[in-house]
Amino acid sequence: MLAILARNKAHTLPYFFAYLERLDYPPNRISLWIRSDHNVDNTIDVVKTWLDVHRNKYHSVDFSYEEEPESFSDGPGVFEWSPSHFAHVIHLKETALKTAQQIWADYVMFLDCDVFLVNNNTLNLLIKQDKTLVAPVLETLGAYSNYWCGMTEQGYYKRTDDYLPILEREQIGCFDVPMIHSAVLINLRRKESLNLTFDSRQLKEYSGPIDDIIIFAHSARTAGVKMWVCNEEPFGYMMAPLEKDNSLPDDREQLQNLKVEMLVEHPRVHVSRSLSHFVPEQTEDTAGFDQVYLINLERRPERRVRMLGTLAELGIRAHILAAVDGKALNDSDIDAMGIKMLPEYADPYHKRPLTRGEIGCFLSHFHVWKDMLEHQHRTALVLEDDLRFEPYFKKKIQALLKEVQKIGLLWDLIYLGRKRLSEEGEPPVAGAPNLVHVNYSYWTLCYLITLEGAKKLVAANPLPKLVPVDEYLPIMFDRHPEETWKGYYPKRNLRAFSAQPLLVYPTHYTGEENYISDTEDSDLALSVLKDEL
Repeated sequence: MLAILARNKAHTLPYFFAYLERLDYPPNRISLWIRSDHNVDNTIDVVKTWLDVHRNKYHSVDFSYEEEPESFSDGPGVFEWSPSHFAHVIHLKETALKTAQQIWADYVMFLDCDVFLVNNNTLNLLIKQDKTLVAPVLETLGAYSNYWCGMTEQGYYKRTDDYLPILEREQIGCFDVPMIHSAVLINLRRKESLNLTFDSRQLKEYSGPIDDIIIFAHSARTAGVKMWVCNEEPFGYMMAPLEKDNSLPDDREQLQNLKVEMLVEHPRVHVSRSLSHFVPEQTEDTAGFDQVYLINLERRPERRVRMLGTLAELGIRAHILAAVDGKALNDSDIDAMGIKMLPEYADPYHKRPLTRGEIGCFLSHFHVWKDMLEHQHRTALVLEDDLRFEPYFKKKIQALLKEVQKIGLLWDLIYLGRKRLSEEGEPPVAGAPNLVHVNYSYWTLCYLITLEGAKKLVAANPLPKLVPVDEYLPIMFDRHPEETWKGYYPKRNLRAFSAQPLLVYPTHYTGEENYISDTEDSDLALSVLKDEL
């Protein structure tokens, strides 16, 4: 039996039910027990609509709801956890547990409506663990998850050093923990499960908080039943609880950002087809810039699809600029463009000349700058296709621009993602707490650029004295350590800065699973070395 409490989750239910539909477990072996009440949104309508389509697939459906009242009498707000709110939830969960026992279910899973089980095999994998109580590790936008590794004597959360290694899957397996919640599977075939309860009145001695998950954990501990959390596979995602001063719109904003995070590892975020009309259409704009460029190789359609889906979730409309495929460049192409490697250049780490991929990467960004000149775009956001966004990315870059405008900062380029290479300090920009004066850095994952900045980068005539683009930019803002290289570019007046903290990061780092480099994994460009040879 799946026990589901649906309250004020109309915005998450189209996704929650989509992943429920996709579970690789026969629905005719699943009973649904759903309760909904105290809503200020259309949660009940969403559940009804979904059940109208899917009810007959399941072994049984027990759905009960109350349309009034909207809030608890002793609660200051609909999202506050008052004593009567806790008491009501405890009653519902205890009823669900007793119902599962009465209908002779083998298992009952308590599942929150803002949990998205993207691993279709979740139920089978948890059942296979053969534990009385087990939960999957769920990812969020931060360090919050659905388990605790420590608990105080009073029953509250306690921070421990073994929490993050489990969440970040540095340690793999199933772990004995003092608390699991939000997605909990109970094996009802085990006699010891009869001692589990959400109701403190069923316990002989309990003086802790009147909180459903804490009471349940206490009952497990009293009964000698261990709680286990497993991360042997990535299982899914969940939303973090709202703070007291938050409201439903913030919950929707968190959902949007969680979907962006999900798209890093998954080609799409699924929506139940029967509920798609409940999902509001996302409006898109250029986030206050004249243009947003997305650089993408035509032979990397999976990256293009992911990035366009991600940008759509963020409400950002991008112009796809076809990247120059360095692997497809032949000597004639390179000669025709007048490309020559800067004579003294050698890769600082591998001591090798330019690769064709590096030439392609440089040309891709060069074409962005030239396009800005051609269309007179005053500002642009430039994105490569292998990045992941920090939560609330769009809001943060707009706030960053307001800081810049407020202090009247003259700028040409602002890194939003980079690899810092210099040990020297990077002083903050006065009056702009999220901006620093940038030092020697790598990567061109994502940056802001002005028309004046594009003019400077094109006017320096880089093609006959080429270096990789992430070496070229530090040369042009005069923070490159190689004095000889800088000598080829006497006008180094690019006004460059960096967001601090950064707003984007690579999807994968060197050596990680699924890491791909189209610059490193390409042949050396012999044509640019002809004069030297």
